[in-house]
Amino acid sequence: MTTMPFDEMEAAYELLATAIDRAGPDAEALFLTRLALLLAHDTGELSRFQNAVEAALAGITEGGAAKP
Repeated sequence: MTTMPFDEMEAAYELLATAIDRAGPDAEALFLTRLALLLAHDTGELSRFQNAVEAALAGITEGGAAKP
């Protein structure tokens, strides 16, 4: 597996932030769910998707704030 160069990761962050803003607060969760499922399909491996989900959850509490 290859990793994305830092400058491309920054561009991906900006693209995602803009898309979340475009979706709006009422559709944010739906947008992120659809995006995750599309990326899971592209990945083609459940284990990689599971690892990504766990990595995204790491450090997050129920309230959405990072754990100390």
